[in-house]
Amino acid sequence: MPAATHRYSETLRVPWLWWPLGAGFAVVVWWVFFVATPPLVALVAGTAALLLVTAGLIRYGAARVTVDDDGLRAGRAFLPWPYVGTADALDADQTRLALGVDADARAFLLVRSYCRHSVRVEVDDEADPTPYWLVSTRHAHDLAAHVNVRTVQD
Repeated sequence: MPAATHRYSETLRVPWLWWPLGAGFAVVVWWVFFVATPPLVALVAGTAALLLVTAGLIRYGAARVTVDDDGLRAGRAFLPWPYVGTADALDADQTRLALGVDADARAFLLVRSYCRHSVRVEVDDEADPTPYWLVSTRHAHDLAAHVNVRTVQD
């Protein structure tokens, strides 16, 4: 194992604008119930909508991408270093193509619509049918550099 440890960590949180939109949705739910039902029912429905939206945004925005001594993690998935191939940083157009006409149905995807860039990491394992990982990121070049530095060291 190399002496220098290169670490990368990023949480793919939802954009701040999604929070007021979610609150607005809860207000609309409250209003729809308010005009048609007793106020207590409207309050319960609005509160439930707000809690569901909050939980959904927190969960969707909790995806983490890390590079550490063990390997690459994207969400709950883990790829140990012996199976990590080269990584390529993709810009917005390349990401769109990688998710569309150039896509491979066997690929592992951790994609967030609000992250325009991604990194494509080749899977170097003959027994694994997954050809590559496509991982959304806000810092594609940094993530690719951390994966590639580690791959070269190993």
